[in-house]
Amino acid sequence: MRRPLVAGNWKMNGSLESVRSLLDGIGRGVGDVKSAEVAVCPPYIYLPEVEKLLSGSDIAWGGQDLSTESSGAYTGEVAASMLNDFGCKYVIVGHSERRTYHAESDQLVAKKYAVARAAGLVPILCIGETLEEREAGTTNEVVARQLDAVIALEGVDALAHGVIAYEPVWAIGTGKTATPDQAQEVHAFIRSRVAEKSSEVAEGLRILYGGSMKPGNAAELIGKSDIDGGLIGGASLTAEDFLGICTAAD
Repeated sequence: MRRPLVAGNWKMNGSLESVRSLLDGIGRGVGDVKSAEVAVCPPYIYLPEVEKLLSGSDIAWGGQDLSTESSGAYTGEVAASMLNDFGCKYVIVGHSERRTYHAESDQLVAKKYAVARAAGLVPILCIGETLEEREAGTTNEVVARQLDAVIALEGVDALAHGVIAYEPVWAIGTGKTATPDQAQEVHAFIRSRVAEKSSEVAEGLRILYGGSMKPGNAAELIGKSDIDGGLIGGASLTAEDFLGICTAAD
């Protein structure tokens, strides 16, 4: 039985005051979430505060990205060991915004996955297609290419130590959402792709949906057989909305 995971990606949002307020709200409501796992991924600079506020709680936390390097002259980068220093469990790799704005290739994302795993972090690997790719009918081809880059570098067994987040790029921050059937179709394809290499890994692999999930559509999305939770953007910035999704995942 795969345990549902709801992970909040705060992106470049927040202030010290808002972080404290948001975590207070989530903390007061998360006790009603009985089976789903809950995590938040704040901007790096707030990780010390998040660790302080969440230590000893049932809420995990993680980074939004990491470097492939362990240390050195890499201005602005953050190493896996630094995330470990502040108690991170998860780290997002290959988010579409990193792929788009920072030109991260499938091979670079795969290396980040490997570095995260080697450091004992659980990578959340983001894969998904643009609107143009969906309209061209190449969704499966794009998703397979992004997934296969990790398998080629690390082997399929490495996926047993991570999480996949399917994020249709056309549904991120646009208010558009894939229908539950559209999302399920791609999630099922991802699982079948992994099953070609290992049915055991495929069965245990958690695949999250990451495209404008909200309290109003979360239950129907997560109710699908191959959708195991959500990587939540905008809705993770409001305690009430985020907890609504967590409850739906429960």
